[in-house]
Amino acid sequence: MTKTTDLVLIGKIAGTHGVRGQLRVFPYSGDAGTLSAVKTILLQKSGVADETVSVTSVAGHGRKIIISLEEYGDINAVQHLVGREIYVERHQLPQPEEGEYYWFDLIGLRVVTVAGEELGKLVNILETGSNDVYVVEAEAGSFLFPRWKELWFQLMSRLV
Repeated sequence: MTKTTDLVLIGKIAGTHGVRGQLRVFPYSGDAGTLSAVKTILLQKSGVADETVSVTSVAGHGRKIIISLEEYGDINAVQHLVGREIYVERHQLPQPEEGEYYWFDLIGLRVVTVAGEELGKLVNILETGSNDVYVVEAEAGSFLFPRWKELWFQLMSRLV
């Protein structure tokens, strides 16, 4: 793996899946298709040494992702990985389509209204099912904005 600044946090291992060493991953954003091109991942956990492993397969499973790792072939070998966060090198992710963005590219941007009034900084995006919700941190507190198409285009045109 490369410099820490090139790493993108993509999810957390929620548990094992089956007896062949597959892992059930809770993705922080995106879908299994985005991760299908990933060849290696970095596994991190506080107080445990980082581990870089090769990915052999990625598949969607409801709201979770199932990942198989080359280095592990049975459930007993992967149980110690549960709870670790998963990072990938940014260059392994596919380029987003025109008008699409990775969430990690949006977090930290300033948000202003169409009239030019600064609302604050985008600090989180919540996936709710029907639409995403943007969490904007301001001096007065946090604000939640649903991602409606019209609002999205207004905010994106003003993100600086």
